[in-house]
Amino acid sequence: MTDQALPRQTLTERTTTAIGAVLAGGRPRPADLLLFAGPAVIASIAYMDPGNFATNIQAGARYGYALLWVVLLANLIAMLFQALSAKLGIVTGRNLAELCRAHFPRPVVIAMWLVSEVAAMATDLAEFLGGAIGLSLLLHLPLLVGMGITAIVTYAILLVETKGFRPMEIVIGVLVATVALCYVAELFIAPVAWGSAAFHTFVPSLPDAQALTIAVGIVGATVMPHAIYLHSGLTQNRAPTRNDSERRKLVRFSNIEVFVALAVAGLVNMAMVMMAAAAFHAGHADVAEIETAYHTLTPLLGPAAAAIFLVSLLASGLSSSAVGTMAGQMIMQGFVGFRIPVWLRRLVTMIPAFVVVALGVNATQSLVVSQVVLSIALPVPMIALVIFTRRADIMGAFANSRWIDAAAIAGAAIILALNIVLLLQTAGVSIPGLASN
Repeated sequence: MTDQALPRQTLTERTTTAIGAVLAGGRPRPADLLLFAGPAVIASIAYMDPGNFATNIQAGARYGYALLWVVLLANLIAMLFQALSAKLGIVTGRNLAELCRAHFPRPVVIAMWLVSEVAAMATDLAEFLGGAIGLSLLLHLPLLVGMGITAIVTYAILLVETKGFRPMEIVIGVLVATVALCYVAELFIAPVAWGSAAFHTFVPSLPDAQALTIAVGIVGATVMPHAIYLHSGLTQNRAPTRNDSERRKLVRFSNIEVFVALAVAGLVNMAMVMMAAAAFHAGHADVAEIETAYHTLTPLLGPAAAAIFLVSLLASGLSSSAVGTMAGQMIMQGFVGFRIPVWLRRLVTMIPAFVVVALGVNATQSLVVSQVVLSIALPVPMIALVIFTRRADIMGAFANSRWIDAAAIAGAAIILALNIVLLLQTAGVSIPGLASN
């Protein structure tokens, strides 16, 4: 009778209890690693969002497998920054936006918040439009109707978060797995030249000046501002630790998860390029839009390939749109200590997408513009993350080592330099060695 009166633990509570036991115990079992899977899985959807679809399709269609090495480089840099963001949350118990508010002057904090809010809206524009495009093409609906359905479904996904972190991690994990499995299936359908793909993954090459422009686009749009903010927030209170020994163990588990989750994201991006290379490069090299890719896939590889492509786009759009809203909420609360209802946050970030479609602007072109906006905002979290994770007064014994610090600075420099090139190219500035748009 007494046992029946005891309240049942929620899935999140059971997960937290099990994590605590692993951290306090000895050598974990392989199955225990699943307890620590979640934050990086959620953050990884930023690397498989609809903005990546358009860029990767264009790269594969125009240059075949030649730019696969760029995808690999971009993901290696992304792994480093996501690992640093996760470590920041674990060690300090605060997320990146909260630390910015605590350590930077108020005018700087307000400016960072405003830039980050614009980035959050640009992120949601790409992700929300991607899901709507997939839904409208899959079910033959007007784009505005697809957007309405996408809004309802993403809000439903966001409501799962009220049940705790674990159900949300599982839902996003299922959608991430859907995207990955879809592209595994595509690779069995598309006639991929595996030898050439393997060669170009590890041997850098740029066929012409325009290829450099596309490479800049791939790298410049890979590390997402909201993913850097979000990851620190997902880890800050997920698994409470009592001492440095437990924190060190938790950081180690986090690094493993980041490596696996971002490796999957990188492989999905490579699969996108390989599918586009196999399907479009030898005769349809001008394919650059999601809608065109879908309509071209049907006669080339059959309706199954086209349907799988749309399912992956839809899963990507729905999951990344929900995660983008979560990140926007975290950014607002961290910088200014203000929280609004999730439905209002969802509504505000949807408005630009509805305006774009109502005005008749090309949806895929809107995705490209959103990536440019993200390029402007990207320096804010990257530089802040490098500053905080190298400071011993904030990180203690977990401050970056010299080689990690050097790698982070080098990675930030590469990303920022390429983003500057991307912005100049978009503005029509002629740069030696680059083809003009």
